[in-house]
Amino acid sequence: MLNRVWLVFFLISLLAIGVQLANGHIEVLANAVEALFASAKLSAEIALGLVGVLSLWMGLMRIGEKAGVVGAIAFIFEPLLRRLMPEVPKGHPAFGSMTMNLTANVFGLDNAATPLGLKAMQDLQSLNPVTTVATNAQILFLVLNTSSVTLVPVTVFLYRAQQGAAAPADIFLPILLATSASTLAGLLTVAFVQRLSLLNAVVLGYGAVILSALVASGFYLMTLTAEAIGTVSTAMGNGILLLLVFSFVLVAGVRKVPIYDEFIEGAKAGFNQSIQLIPYLLAMLLAIGLLRASGALDYLLQLIAGGVSLFGLDTRFVDAMPTALMKPFSGSGARAMMLETMAHHGVDSFAGRLAAIFQGSTETTFYVLAVYFGSVGIRHGRHALACGLTADFAGISAAIAVCYWFYG
Repeated sequence: MLNRVWLVFFLISLLAIGVQLANGHIEVLANAVEALFASAKLSAEIALGLVGVLSLWMGLMRIGEKAGVVGAIAFIFEPLLRRLMPEVPKGHPAFGSMTMNLTANVFGLDNAATPLGLKAMQDLQSLNPVTTVATNAQILFLVLNTSSVTLVPVTVFLYRAQQGAAAPADIFLPILLATSASTLAGLLTVAFVQRLSLLNAVVLGYGAVILSALVASGFYLMTLTAEAIGTVSTAMGNGILLLLVFSFVLVAGVRKVPIYDEFIEGAKAGFNQSIQLIPYLLAMLLAIGLLRASGALDYLLQLIAGGVSLFGLDTRFVDAMPTALMKPFSGSGARAMMLETMAHHGVDSFAGRLAAIFQGSTETTFYVLAVYFGSVGIRHGRHALACGLTADFAGISAAIAVCYWFYG
């Protein structure tokens, strides 16, 4: 799959460059060459940036596993995850690392979510009979990460506040609805492909509890100002992280675990893993960089606008589509598109709000796929990309629908 995707990206980029040259835009050649070298630099910067944080969390996770704290955390969601991932045996360490990763994602703790996710992927890889091919459990876990399960997108609120929004947090509920639709679509798609049964008491029971918690949290947070939401979210996230760190170390100390030695061993593994990511990141960022520099995404946007106009439909959502189209490829690129849309159309305009909802409810699918699978050497992702993009499409569609519903 990844071999074909890589080739398609290059072919599309080459075609777009040809069209640009035919229209007299010779500068596209310099842009494409610059994208090649910029991708190489960026891949190394991202991987090196992960060295410290990945070493930190891999070291702490090793202490937590030896202390038994990770196993205790896994107890919370293991019944649900075992129904969704039947090939993972009861009591496996992957349940704990997956639970902590998903929790970190919900609270928007990116610095912890990525290394915890890589640890979970590594744990799942220990059960993989063919190390270069993704297992069903690894695919489901990756799709859950690409569906952007975030309760409070504080950074989006911050950008809206900086742009002068009257009520920066008024898009909270639309983002929650859109990201929930994305997650549900990803889960249902994987369940269909892998023939998982979701109609059982455990899955439905957990679903009801999670939905109730989301609704209750949503109604509570909607009573707060943007600043208060940011304060509550930050305090809860930081508190959870510190609670994990101290519980790992203190419980390990009580159980006579050699804390320092175990941390060093885990940190060594994290260091090696972060360096191993560079080739995989480079390959994906190179293809994405060419796609952006060639102008292919701009042509796609023009095609969408023309199609919508042809059918006489409301075209207001098209002004925010650059953010949606960029997000699966580049988080920083999508952020730039969102800010440009806010500045051009107004932060409280329909397009400005929709761009912010896109930013808060979708994820950088290709980046996540490259990092998570690259960290364990997987080259054949099977149906992972298709399911992840399906979740993205559902999130984008839901974002457009709720934006018309709330602000249409």
